Amino acid sequence: MRALLIAAALFAAAPAVAQAPAPTSLTLTDAAKAPARATIIDGARWSCEGATCTASGGTEQPATRACRRVVQKFGAVSAFSYKGVELSAEELAVCNA
Repeated sequence: MRALLIAAALFAAAPAVAQAPAPTSLTLTDAAKAPARATIIDGARWSCEGATCTASGGTEQPATRACRRVVQKFGAVSAFSYKGVELSAEELAVCNA
C-alpha cells in the first residue's frame, strides 16, 4: 500500500517537473505586415499582435533557417528567437537580406 501511495505522489508531481517549451517569437520591423490570422510555417503556428509574433510547434531546424522562412512570409524582423535560440544582430542582418 505504501509503495502505491509513493508511486501516486510521484506521478502527480511529474507535470510540475516537466519543462516548458523554449520560447519562439519575433518582432517585425513593420507591424502593418503582420498577418491577421495564424500562419503555419514549417509546422510552427505563428500568431501576431501588432509587431510581436509568437509560435508553437515547428520542425527541428537551425534558428537562422527558421528566421529566413518567416521573413519570406512576414517581412523583416528586428528580433528573432526560435525554440530558445536568440539570433544575434549579425544573424538578423543575414536573415533580413
